[in-house]
Amino acid sequence: MKRNILKGIAFAAAVAAVFPTATAQTSPSGVKVEHLGVNNTLVRLEGDARYLLMPVQESNDDAKINVLVDGKLDKTIYVKLAKSKVDYQVPLDLEKYKGHKVVLNVVTSQDRSSVREASNDACWNNFSLSDTFDTANREKYRPVFHHTPLYGWMNDPNGMFYKDGVWHLYYQTNPYGSKWQNMTWGHSSSKDLVNWEHHPLAIEPDGLGTIFSGSSVLDTRNTAGFGPDAVVSLYTSAAESQIQSMAHSKDGGMTFEKYPGNPVITLGSEARDPNMFWHEATGQWVLLLAHALEHEMLVYTSPDLKDWTLRSSFGKGLGAQDGVWECPDLFELAVDGSDKKKWVLLCNLNPGGPFGGSATQYFVGDFDGKTFTPDLDAEGKVPTKWMDFGKDHYATVSFSDAPQGRRTVLGWMSNWQYAAEVPTQQYRSANTLPRDLGLFTAPDGQIYLASAPSPEVDSMRGQLMKKSGKASLSSKPRNFQLPAANDGICEISFDLAARNGSTVTMTLANTKGEKVVMTYDSKANILSFDRTESGLVDFSQDFPAVTVAPVLDPKEKLSVRMFVDRSSIEVFGNGGELVMTNLVFPNEPYSTLSVSSNGKADITDLRIWSLAPAK
Repeated sequence: MKRNILKGIAFAAAVAAVFPTATAQTSPSGVKVEHLGVNNTLVRLEGDARYLLMPVQESNDDAKINVLVDGKLDKTIYVKLAKSKVDYQVPLDLEKYKGHKVVLNVVTSQDRSSVREASNDACWNNFSLSDTFDTANREKYRPVFHHTPLYGWMNDPNGMFYKDGVWHLYYQTNPYGSKWQNMTWGHSSSKDLVNWEHHPLAIEPDGLGTIFSGSSVLDTRNTAGFGPDAVVSLYTSAAESQIQSMAHSKDGGMTFEKYPGNPVITLGSEARDPNMFWHEATGQWVLLLAHALEHEMLVYTSPDLKDWTLRSSFGKGLGAQDGVWECPDLFELAVDGSDKKKWVLLCNLNPGGPFGGSATQYFVGDFDGKTFTPDLDAEGKVPTKWMDFGKDHYATVSFSDAPQGRRTVLGWMSNWQYAAEVPTQQYRSANTLPRDLGLFTAPDGQIYLASAPSPEVDSMRGQLMKKSGKASLSSKPRNFQLPAANDGICEISFDLAARNGSTVTMTLANTKGEKVVMTYDSKANILSFDRTESGLVDFSQDFPAVTVAPVLDPKEKLSVRMFVDRSSIEVFGNGGELVMTNLVFPNEPYSTLSVSSNGKADITDLRIWSLAPAK
């Protein structure tokens, strides 16, 4: 008998060696972890709470997580689960799963020699259940007066509209980490374009794919049949293919219902970012779709937002052709100082910007409801025009149905060259200041786009810290102190009169010797922006840079407005005829503005305001 028992034990041991049982770890927070293999683990939620907090290590590869609810797949997400250390946590919202069994089936990609080795990853002991998720700012460089997500990654603004006194901003976000993944529409709203309220996720991935950029309109004519107050959105569903889908909202954009007939547009090649508007002259909806790899925009029309007909294409061989074309927008504007109106087609592209990476180009022309025809320059060519001459202005699109006929835009304030590497973790990326657009005619006879800070921006002004009249400039710098409040954020405005081809240098600096140097060359009619010594610059070889903007319509004075936030500087010249947007990461706030000249020049009407943080 004893011999048979020993044989049985030996056999069991041998079986266990070949077919090991799952190992389990139970956390005191109500999370049970079961390791099924070197790359597969179950995480069972045995407690009751609003959130599951998941530990992230940004340098790690994505883990694939199937969220099972009562044994059925609810969603699949990708999270950089911590291996050797926890950088931060991200929440999985469990509210809609209340009263149900939730299990995460986790598949990791790391090589492991055994289950025991896999079970030592830092993530498994750091899952936790909680009724709260702390979004209090922990970032030195989080902007004060620019929109940012509460946490996680953000890129393109999209789906933006104005309704009943509220500006609605949707944006590409990753709710499960601060790098690009799990594309979803986040949602914020504002009554003044300055102070933003954050809302729950608006449109989440489904069986057709993740949710890429798109647009929203107010279907006041009820052409789609969802009701006269419906907000209708089109977006790109991105998986193995990119197809265009629809959703609508009956509560002013707070929640959306996806159209059961999705997708509404399919194409046998890569196309994305549908942007639509009502064309009054032809009584139909018009949609632009970025035919990304073909470097063109496709024009569709529809009577009901559901059935779309391809009418034309624009762009092959025109403008900047590098990278991919993305995020189109098409709208009509009056030309300042004339009775003319022209159409503007925004075309964002990456890479191929004037200083590397991503940027926004545009075309001016005419549109008849089906075809866009660009204006030509004096040589009979279609000129390449840039909306912003900084490195950090991309995915710029406008709000639909803005009041008083305004054309108001927001951009993504970053660059694909280094967006995932900037020195923040709780969140990544901000939007530009809101800008109102107009058209002006330059001395070369061409019509250009002006982009000025929206009027609402003035409401941020706090105390007027400095006011100065006319002062002559020389090689000896004139120094002006910047506000110390709110980490030095401020607005600076002044006029420069440079004579006889002189050059004026403007330097923002701190006590560590970090500086941004802007140079106005009145002979060459250019303004440059040098951030090579601006602070932290070594996180990417593409970040240290000098950007240069042309002064398209030189005047007696160059009027400058400059907005300094914790990690960005936006410069507007001559009412937005010149614009540069650049990120900066100084180790301490800039504390002085120094202005000098190598010849005859004056600075007049200098104003420096402290800016109040968003409430």
